[in-house]
Amino acid sequence: MDTVAGANLITILFLFFVIVGLSIYTLTIYNELIRLRNETDRAWADIDVLLKQRHDQVPNLVATCKGYMQHEQAVFQMVAEARSAYASARTIGEKAQANDMATGALRTLFGVAESYPKLKASALFLQLQTMIADLEERIADRREYFNDAIATYNTRIRQLPDSFFATLAGMTPREFFRATDSERVSTTVEF
Repeated sequence: MDTVAGANLITILFLFFVIVGLSIYTLTIYNELIRLRNETDRAWADIDVLLKQRHDQVPNLVATCKGYMQHEQAVFQMVAEARSAYASARTIGEKAQANDMATGALRTLFGVAESYPKLKASALFLQLQTMIADLEERIADRREYFNDAIATYNTRIRQLPDSFFATLAGMTPREFFRATDSERVSTTVEF
């Protein structure tokens, strides 16, 4: 074999391995970005399931409270509006906003319930209150996981070389699930 043919073969093999290596590298980065995006979707779906469970318990809570709290129609209206907002929400932002409304409405409902000793002593009310409080804790845990997944995803799609592939794939940063202004207000406990 002459030297020119041998050099051409080495060049062709070199280019082949470079192209194969770059293809594998590109696919690895792309697949990792897709995995991260799917993880953020799954994290949100986990929150959404818990929000739905909480909203499914609200009619039971309202029915339990109505018998005791006959003069609190504004509170029941607030709860109904929050539940309706969640039912019509489609995007993550809309659902997060509906969640904030529901959280505020439930806080108001539980606050008003403090004025009704018979209601507070009701076994069904206590069971529903405990169930909703448990769901709230689980939602908070899932929100933390969701925000971790979003932070990882947003970081990766902004770092080089991943940002090139993310731009080509149309991947854009996602929003965190943030606390509302009402959630940031410190509460005072009086004894």
